[in-house]
Amino acid sequence: MKQYEDHVQMEFRLNGETVFVRFDVDETLLHVVRNRIGLKGQKGSCLNGDCGACTMLLDGVPVKSCLMLALDVEGRDVTTIEGLKDTPVQQAFIEKQGFQCGYCTAGFIMNAQAMLETHPEADEAITNNWLASNICRCTGYEGITEAIKRAKELIADEMGK
Repeated sequence: MKQYEDHVQMEFRLNGETVFVRFDVDETLLHVVRNRIGLKGQKGSCLNGDCGACTMLLDGVPVKSCLMLALDVEGRDVTTIEGLKDTPVQQAFIEKQGFQCGYCTAGFIMNAQAMLETHPEADEAITNNWLASNICRCTGYEGITEAIKRAKELIADEMGK
C-alpha cells in the first residue's frame, strides 16, 4: 500500500482480477467498489450493517461492505454480485423470482452463495440462520427461499449427485 498525503493506493483481487485503486483512508469497501471502481451491484441502504444489501464476499465469507474500511482488503479476494454471473445461485433466483423490487437481491445472493459453499445440504434452519442478516423490505422471502432450494438442486446436478 502506498500512502499519500490524503489518500492511499493499494491492490486487491476483485471478482478474480487484481485491481489497483486510490481512495481516501476513511472510505468503506462499498464506496470504493461502487464509486471508485464502478461496480454498482451491491447497494448501500441502511449504511449501518442492518439490511445486508451491501453484502460482499471477502475470502469467501460474507461481509457488510458498508461497515468495512477498504484498507482492510489489501491483498485479499473480494467478490461482488458481478463476480457470480451465471452461477447456479443467480440462475435459481431468476427462475424462482427470488426478488421483488430487487434492491436487496445482490446481498441475498451473496449470502446464499457463501452458505451453499459452506453447507451444500443446508436445511431450513441453517438457511434461515444464514439469511437472517439480510432484510427484504418488500417481504419477498418465499421467493428467496424457493430460489435457494432450487440453487441446491442445480448445484447437486452440476456435481452429478
